[in-house]
Amino acid sequence: MSLIVQKYGGSSLKTPNDIQRVANRILKKKNEGNDLIVTVSAMGDTTDDLLDLANQVADRPNPRDLDVLLSTGELVSCSLLAIALNNLGVDAVSLSGFQAGVMTDDTHGRARITNVVSDRIEKEISNGRVVVVAGFQGITENFDITTLGRQSSDITAVAMAASLGASFCEIYSDVDGIYTADPRLVTTAVKLDNIGYDEMLELASYGAKMAPRSIEMGMNHQVRIVVASTFNENKGTLITKESELGNNIGEIQNKVRGIASDTNVAKVSVLGLEPGFTTSAELFEKLAQADISVDVIVQNTGGAGKSDITFTVKRTDLYKSLDIVNQVKESIGAEKILSSSNVAKVTIVGAGMQDAPGYAAKMFRAISDQGINIETITTSEIRITCIIDESRLKDAVKALHSTFELEK
Repeated sequence: MSLIVQKYGGSSLKTPNDIQRVANRILKKKNEGNDLIVTVSAMGDTTDDLLDLANQVADRPNPRDLDVLLSTGELVSCSLLAIALNNLGVDAVSLSGFQAGVMTDDTHGRARITNVVSDRIEKEISNGRVVVVAGFQGITENFDITTLGRQSSDITAVAMAASLGASFCEIYSDVDGIYTADPRLVTTAVKLDNIGYDEMLELASYGAKMAPRSIEMGMNHQVRIVVASTFNENKGTLITKESELGNNIGEIQNKVRGIASDTNVAKVSVLGLEPGFTTSAELFEKLAQADISVDVIVQNTGGAGKSDITFTVKRTDLYKSLDIVNQVKESIGAEKILSSSNVAKVTIVGAGMQDAPGYAAKMFRAISDQGINIETITTSEIRITCIIDESRLKDAVKALHSTFELEK
């Protein structure tokens, strides 16, 4: 008998009929002799609707109380799914994040899981029950409800699998798996049968439809993750350590595995800075204290020894970032601050890139041939990312997909 953790996203739970469909899938898996923990997101657009409600009563809702509000979406889908399962004769119990023992830090809106106290879950599993857990939420040591950030029901599921030693963590949504590019942008995109943690982490961090923290947690705890569709029985994509993939060296050498794209990007340029390490340190310390993740960072030295720093943040963090930069503008000696929210990221990812030359040149040529200007570039051992105009993102992704022959 295997212990399997499943996660169902909001697109899988939009309506009562969808919830009943999911219940039948769980019944089938249970009848195959598996123990099951099921993590769920809120139904459809519930989280956005709750955010809209909060914004109607306050310009800047209190983060603590906003977390209490947003956590109710998962409680609704969690309890409805348990009701549907019991109606099918499946002994099931619904648990909030608190009841499931999901402990977090106190960063409201983007809390991190610090521990999973799994005693209650283990007790229910030992009694033969399917345990349905509300994703996206946890509780602090002071018993305040927290939420983990968007797409974070994935994180809850992987944390459950890691804590309880599950055989697999199955992530179900409206997509069949991980593709070589966003199928909405590239009709010839190909689903991957498998991918390693390192490559998947880069893809997720730069736009692929999974929470990067869930991949990071899976990698750290060696959780085998399967990404598949709720709406068919097609084989999904296995995410696991490279040694389990069964690929020959020749199959992955000199190979781009996928292209990630992201429009939740904004660029900030701080110009005319006085030279010195303390300047950039003060700027990025303030951003970190505000829980703003900075991605691409480029610093150039100009005339008179002064420098310019350009960095990117999530578009949803732009105004918050600008507030902070303006607060420290005088102390860091900045002359001017510019920003743009009309940019996007396009990224090529492949473990085979790290020991082979020519990938950057090939990528830049493919983008240049489309008449697209590259504003900023950043790299890692297995990734190259370009910041471009958002209006040309589709053209860039299609050109790169064709250039690296990912449709084959």
